[in-house]
Amino acid sequence: MLDHGTARPARVSASGHADGTDATTLITDLPYGPKAAQVAREAVAVALHDAEADLLDDARLITSELATNAFASGRPPLVLCVDRRSRTAGGLEVEITVTDGGCSNPAPSSTPASEEEAESGRGLVIVEALADAWSLTTGTHGTRAWCRLRRGSDHSPDGTH
Repeated sequence: MLDHGTARPARVSASGHADGTDATTLITDLPYGPKAAQVAREAVAVALHDAEADLLDDARLITSELATNAFASGRPPLVLCVDRRSRTAGGLEVEITVTDGGCSNPAPSSTPASEEEAESGRGLVIVEALADAWSLTTGTHGTRAWCRLRRGSDHSPDGTH
């Protein structure tokens, strides 16, 4: 959701869920162009303004990679959704979703350059390394990249639970 008066992401908040969580959701359109990653990073900074530095850094990097992939491989519209849940028992869970209008081009049939020589193509490797869970669903009518990050009492920074 975009606040058209200020061209800034709009926040939709909910609190007091039966499962003991407080939740905030930020939804915004991303520009279909090279600035998609920058706008996505800024939106995540708004959504996670008071989060721990390591969570914010990971979320910004992941979001940048997902937005770049959506622009490079997909069609408009590009949409970012950041769901943030603070648990009363402690901890924070963040889900990041980037969707696009789909990809009509088939995957390239040529063999890509080796990983060491490649100038791109590491985005999902980064997402997999930093996220607690993630998925990618592609199609001609839409692509959805999703991940979850957890921090706090039920998750340690080294990835153990």
